[in-house]
Amino acid sequence: MATSQTTPNRDPYLWKQAKARVGFKMHLRTYLIVNAGLWLIWATTTFALRPDDSDVIFPWPVFALFGWGIGLASHYFHVYQRGSERSLIEEEYQKLIGR
Repeated sequence: MATSQTTPNRDPYLWKQAKARVGFKMHLRTYLIVNAGLWLIWATTTFALRPDDSDVIFPWPVFALFGWGIGLASHYFHVYQRGSERSLIEEEYQKLIGR
C-alpha cells in the first residue's frame, strides 16, 4: 500500500487537490445512483402498481434531486472553480511586492 511516506517527492498540495477531486467524483456517483433509485421507486409505485389511475402523484424525488443537487454544486465549485490556492497566494504576493 502506497502512502505519502513511501513517495517523498509527492507534492502535498497536489495530493490534497487530487483527493478533493476524487471525493467530488464519489459524491457525484452516489448522487446519480441514489436519485435514479428514488425516481425508479416513484415511477414503479405511481405507474406500475396503479395502471388505471389517471391522477399522477406528485414526483416527490424532486426534493432530493434539487436539495442534494445544491450541495453537489457547492462541492463542485469548492473543488474545481475556486481557483488554485497557490495561484491566488502567488497573485496576492505579487501585488504586495508591487507596492
